[in-house]
Amino acid sequence: MPKGAKVMEAAEKLGRKLAKRAICARIDGELVGLAQSLDKGGEFELLDFEAEPARAIYRHTAAHIMAQAVTRLYPAVKLAIGPAIEDGFYYDFDVPKPFSPEDLGQIEKEMAKIIQANYPIESAIMDRDHAIAHFQREKETYKAELVEDLPPDAKVTFFRQGEFMDLCAGPHLVSTGRVKAFKLLSLAGAYWRGDERRPMLQRIYGTAFDKKSDLDAYLQRLEEQKRRDHRRLGRELDLFSTHEEGGAGLVYWHPKGAMVRQLVEEFWRNVHNQNGYGLVYSPHIAKVDLWKTSGHWQWYKDDMYSPIKIDEAEYLLKPMNCPFHILIYQTQTRSYRDLPLRYAELGTVYRYERSGALHGLLRVRGFTQDDAHIFCRPEQLEDELVRVLELADFMAKSFDYESYDVILSVRDVEDTEHYIGDDEVWEQAEGALVNALKRKELDYELGIGEAQFYGPKIDIILRDALGRGWQGPTIQVDFNLPERFGLGFVGPDGSVQRPVMIHRTVLGSMERFVGGLIEHYGGAFPPWLAPVQVVVLPIADRHHEYAEKVGDELRQAGLRAEVDVRNEKIGFKIRWHEMQKVPFMLIVGDREAETEAVSLRARGEGDQGSVPLGKAMEDISAAAKMPRFS
Repeated sequence: MPKGAKVMEAAEKLGRKLAKRAICARIDGELVGLAQSLDKGGEFELLDFEAEPARAIYRHTAAHIMAQAVTRLYPAVKLAIGPAIEDGFYYDFDVPKPFSPEDLGQIEKEMAKIIQANYPIESAIMDRDHAIAHFQREKETYKAELVEDLPPDAKVTFFRQGEFMDLCAGPHLVSTGRVKAFKLLSLAGAYWRGDERRPMLQRIYGTAFDKKSDLDAYLQRLEEQKRRDHRRLGRELDLFSTHEEGGAGLVYWHPKGAMVRQLVEEFWRNVHNQNGYGLVYSPHIAKVDLWKTSGHWQWYKDDMYSPIKIDEAEYLLKPMNCPFHILIYQTQTRSYRDLPLRYAELGTVYRYERSGALHGLLRVRGFTQDDAHIFCRPEQLEDELVRVLELADFMAKSFDYESYDVILSVRDVEDTEHYIGDDEVWEQAEGALVNALKRKELDYELGIGEAQFYGPKIDIILRDALGRGWQGPTIQVDFNLPERFGLGFVGPDGSVQRPVMIHRTVLGSMERFVGGLIEHYGGAFPPWLAPVQVVVLPIADRHHEYAEKVGDELRQAGLRAEVDVRNEKIGFKIRWHEMQKVPFMLIVGDREAETEAVSLRARGEGDQGSVPLGKAMEDISAAAKMPRFS
């Protein structure tokens, strides 16, 4: 292709059908828009909507179309930013009057006009000073601020479509008409640049697809997500609540929700006892000096609460459990024969979360972490990591998470000032994690620069029933805290040697894990995890006595049973407990009372007919059995 030719022309030479589907091209690894000039040769690849980078370009173009529609409808608006995000896009606006849900329909109509007009999308470049002057003249203060942050010699890229021009690095689609299906989804508030001291902007979320059928399927998934929302189900199933008057980000567990949490914790304790962990408890506060020794005061201070003064000393609410487990380790002289030592704790910690980030059970300020720390000899490290990976896999499968993604987070060797410890220690730690993953034949994604300040880690992202990712187990290797606290053990030759420390959770926080479970199961917990496993429903008042007898026998057998003696018709009771997602219902009337039987209904299966009470109890007990580690 001659210099200056459009990428679209090169694309069409590969075939008009292929070019029609193309969103962008990749030339020698660089993404370029189809409207750009081809200034050099190289390996040429067309990307369609199936490629993630192309989807981002497609949706970013949709964000610009939305911004153009908003500027037409609301001339006083000031524009902020409008990136593509996973499954969609958003744009932040400063408007005199907040948008309402009804406004979204009008904006969509205007967007449809812009798409119908099929404006070419063309780029232009200004130098930094001219760009600042342009935005100041247009009173676009947010855009001016963004440009002011650029280096003095920067060239600033704009994209124009029709009368609308926006600051953007690109690339974009060839024209507005290439957007085939879109939907504006919701409104939210967002601080400018995420800083709560800056202006609150209005954010509009949307999504876009290249096929209407894919958009429809996505919208159906969103409806299913709303149906499974743990905050909604938490209210409907009476599981938990939060209260502004008690403090944002703090969870109140109701009896049914507390039972689910208790069962998860009981299962967790059983599994850890079977796996050689010693269960410990530690305080909620400690002196500031402890956190200075650990490095948290220097490296994690922004996520910790302010000190509390007690007897002239300053104390902090703990954000982590690790220094406490280290203190327990230090209470004795340890031999190489004692290692590995595995301490586990369901420890409640406190971390500062901005109010805008709080979200039901998923982002809170006080939470209980299923935490554990393993102290081992360096030559034991890899085997211990494999054991943890096996345990994490078992825990995930026990809660019906059948698939997960693995991310290995390592330090950025180009930016080592954010990490403690020398290069050799980091290479050892990262190498051990890589080897453990290879031994378990686990594929992983590399997260460069995502390590903790004290060591690299493995994050396991659980995939739920809708395919969404949930932060689950985390496994971190740490050579640094043992060094900072001067930990040691007596080796075979009598010398004092340094142990390695593994930080790990196999669930995460109880709050976030239970919130994820609620959505994963849609509130329909498996029988072993259901807060109420079986409910007895008498048909009439004369059956109450037999119903209570059945309820007593169920409870004596270790089942969580209730008896519903409300003065309601049996059809109402059945519908009610179906909505409450109770796994089993036992209906009793004259015939059942006479024959020591029950009419059994199983969730999702309906009426199972009349069954002897003993048989029903046996079947329910078998279905409700807690999993065991094997």
